[in-house]
Amino acid sequence: MSPLKTTSREGGGSGHRGQCFIVSAPSGAGKTTLCRALRRHFPDIRYSVSYTTRPPRAGEREGVDYHFISQEAFQAGLDRGTWAEWAEVHGNRYGTSAEFIESIVSTGEDVLLDIDVQGARQILKRFPDSVTIFIMPPSMAVLEERLAARGTDTQAVIQRRLRNAEDEISQRHLYRHILVNDRLERSVSELIELVGAYRRKDPSCPAGQGP
Repeated sequence: MSPLKTTSREGGGSGHRGQCFIVSAPSGAGKTTLCRALRRHFPDIRYSVSYTTRPPRAGEREGVDYHFISQEAFQAGLDRGTWAEWAEVHGNRYGTSAEFIESIVSTGEDVLLDIDVQGARQILKRFPDSVTIFIMPPSMAVLEERLAARGTDTQAVIQRRLRNAEDEISQRHLYRHILVNDRLERSVSELIELVGAYRRKDPSCPAGQGP
């Protein structure tokens, strides 16, 4: 494929549904960096901000990092089927709004979700046509080096993250596309090319096949 320029999708009365892009990866594989680069290249892609019942941490901003809501509000969302996916971690709940996703794709706009494998499984039940992309580290050894280089986790935490990574990688077959993040610049280009192909409905990238 040739290099892409930033393109914009028509919304409103265009008569087509937008794409829901789901990007997953083990911790340390570079998912957040790649998604940020993708959003800079396609600034019109909407980003799904998760909801959580935990209090904000220092520096976190409402509507940017998370939507911070009460346990009661989260439960009300469960009762009315608001969440496309949700999980409880250490007593706090986290969820993705199905209403938000539907409100975007129904107008022909595209939405990006940066989410784990279990969340992706749940979302695919509500939005089975989502474009799923799994980011792989070059190797487990490289992943361990990246996690250690952060300098934020103990060795015990790093080992737990590596075990979780092995479990997530074992489920990569659930995804339409697999991208190995060995060199960041090249991986950014590959992700942009892949997403751009779907956005312009490039026949060389049909559903179910790799880029």
